[in-house]
Amino acid sequence: MRAVGMTAKEDIFDRLGRSAFRSRFRLGQKERAYAEAKGRDTIAAHARDFIAARLAPAHPRNDGRQTPMRGHPVFVAQHATACCCRSCLEKWHLIPPGRALSPDEQAQIVDLLMCWIDRQMTVDPRSHS
Repeated sequence: MRAVGMTAKEDIFDRLGRSAFRSRFRLGQKERAYAEAKGRDTIAAHARDFIAARLAPAHPRNDGRQTPMRGHPVFVAQHATACCCRSCLEKWHLIPPGRALSPDEQAQIVDLLMCWIDRQMTVDPRSHS
């Protein structure tokens, strides 16, 4: 039985991999180059800032439309991992809407995003269509 909150990374990556929509996300050349230029620590800091400002509030501004589809590695990761809006957090991660995310939940989301980005950075971009 799963507890309410973020599921185990292995479970969520397995479930996301079965979603035609979620599994199509990949870092593009620009996002990959940006991540390489800035470094992992800076990208993680951006992830923490984006999650705190755009996802953590009980009622985020423009919820459901607050996360661009591309332009930053974290944005792509948010869509790939279903951490892009409160409704996706509820559906995929069992985090109910209408309340602020705890610091622990925010940290777990950032960890998941960075794990996805790390995986993408180790994949040869030419191996995907």
